[in-house]
Amino acid sequence: MITPNQTSAAIPALEVKGLSVEFPTRKGILTALSDVSLTVERGEILGVVGESGAGKSMTGMAVLGLLEPPGRIAAGEIRIGGTRTDTLSELEMSMVRGRMVGAIFQDPLTSLNPLFSVGQQLTETIRLHSDRSRAEARAHAIDLLKQVGIPGADERIDHYPHQFSGGMRQRVVIALALAGDPQLIIADEPTTALDVSIQAQITTLLRKLCREKGAGVMLVTHDMGVIAETADRVAVMYAGRVIEVGPVDEVLRNPKHPYTRGLMGSIPALGARVERLTQIDGAMPRLNGIPEGCAFNPRCPDVGSRCREVKPALVRNDHGSVACLIHDGGVA
Repeated sequence: MITPNQTSAAIPALEVKGLSVEFPTRKGILTALSDVSLTVERGEILGVVGESGAGKSMTGMAVLGLLEPPGRIAAGEIRIGGTRTDTLSELEMSMVRGRMVGAIFQDPLTSLNPLFSVGQQLTETIRLHSDRSRAEARAHAIDLLKQVGIPGADERIDHYPHQFSGGMRQRVVIALALAGDPQLIIADEPTTALDVSIQAQITTLLRKLCREKGAGVMLVTHDMGVIAETADRVAVMYAGRVIEVGPVDEVLRNPKHPYTRGLMGSIPALGARVERLTQIDGAMPRLNGIPEGCAFNPRCPDVGSRCREVKPALVRNDHGSVACLIHDGGVA
């Protein structure tokens, strides 16, 4: 049985160090993630942002042990609550999912079985990860539905997924993610399929549950508005690498990396009148076409000669970390 090494609050909910993920192909090896390092503290929400193809969801799948073959972890370490998980077998990892790490995906219908009531699915998950009796598991399931804001939980526990609205189904998925009392939750675009008002409710709920239960949350999204409202820190990814990490307010107001500045400049601000939002020229590189040096150099407005030759390391600064040769006024 896989159990956490320690339950101390001093142990981060998630530690990812030097993670690289590769996909062998007939034409060579494609590197999807390169030297990714992240930490999620207990009770903290870390937002992970970037354009499509940046590696956000791939990082979450690697943490969950759900990489699609032939994808493989080529280097690095993953620790959940202090327990190393990247070396576990598939059977061992299946016990980690739910008990130590929960998952919330974009479309709640893909996480819920339409043939079973939400109560059956919750009860089965609770019993799988604990020694509760069926009656105790059902009582806990009702309590979880109440915690995530399902009205009339005593009755609705016997309803089927199609009898819930999209926002309510996502609440049920959150309850499922919490059913095993995990230390970490991977939330991959959990609000994208919802309208704006329901998005706000779900992000508020995630933040509330994170604080109350002391779980860490890795929130994967492309929506900077969701990050601003929900996250404590933010990690910006580009072409499979982390290029900037810091407190969310600092990164939003004073981004260091040119790519992050472009992301921030592309967001319309309430009350501000601008003729044109910032546009990042070009597109995210394909895995078989990542440039030498800084992967962002073909799109960077501040590119220098060294940017095309040297791959910048993620270096700590006063407020976080950034991987850029020129962000501090250095010569690129």
